[in-house]
Amino acid sequence: MIQHFISKTGSFELHDVSLLDSRLVWEETGEAGRTIRSLFQEFRQHTSAEQLDLTQPPGHLLTQGIMVKRVAVILSGCGVYDGTEIHEASAVLVHLSRAGAEVRMFAPNADQMHVVNHCEGKPTEEKRNILQESARIARGDVTDLAKLDVSAFDAAIIPGGFGVAKNLSDWAVKNKDCTIQPHLERIIKAFHKAGKPLGMCCISPVLAAKILPGCEITVGQDKECEKWPYAQTAGAIKEMGCKHVNKDVGEAHVDVKNKLVTTCAFMCNAPIHQVFDGVGVLVKETLKLA
Repeated sequence: MIQHFISKTGSFELHDVSLLDSRLVWEETGEAGRTIRSLFQEFRQHTSAEQLDLTQPPGHLLTQGIMVKRVAVILSGCGVYDGTEIHEASAVLVHLSRAGAEVRMFAPNADQMHVVNHCEGKPTEEKRNILQESARIARGDVTDLAKLDVSAFDAAIIPGGFGVAKNLSDWAVKNKDCTIQPHLERIIKAFHKAGKPLGMCCISPVLAAKILPGCEITVGQDKECEKWPYAQTAGAIKEMGCKHVNKDVGEAHVDVKNKLVTTCAFMCNAPIHQVFDGVGVLVKETLKLA
């Protein structure tokens, strides 16, 4: 089967469409073929080739009026105590993949604040690079955060982990008086100015609290107990002039005005599947705003 389409950027041919396949191969006039991967499951289940509305070049497909969203995922190392929380990062990536998003991962090319022995929970004398450690999660495909071009993406998501408070900021040392990693501060401000959504998990909403005054966020609950061991963070957020909204682990809060979506993830002492589901809500709501 060959379908031929004309777009603003040129002529395209769609080859060998299969609703059971997750790939479409395009040929643009004068250029080599390109492959678009990870189409929406809904598209494969409910849309025929004849229903396609192809008004964008490869990499930005419209299916029934829904764009394939381009999402930057920002990492802070590898490992809960000194980098990105691995389960949260994996949950973000799985839910983005299931939604058909195009994902690129980024991390600062700098040394971590310190390295923690995850068996003992104690710092060591070792030195590690944030970008190199993040590559463990990204399976090697990670880019220096300094090279992130906001115009190339529809949204950004930041998983949690102590790396947010140690490598993307110095929240772990200075709390509400923290500073944000310069490239990340620029990026968050640029996404916000462009009206592009930001998703933040676990401790990472404190970045928004610092950069976007008056925003609404959640880190879970504001009363400390066994289930909510980090509830004091909500108090610090309120002191910074932001609104904290109590949410359970399976929920996310959407600040529509600021296009900011947050979920508590492992700020809650909850089973991993509940954290996974809550991250899924965050991903879904972030993509809705994109």
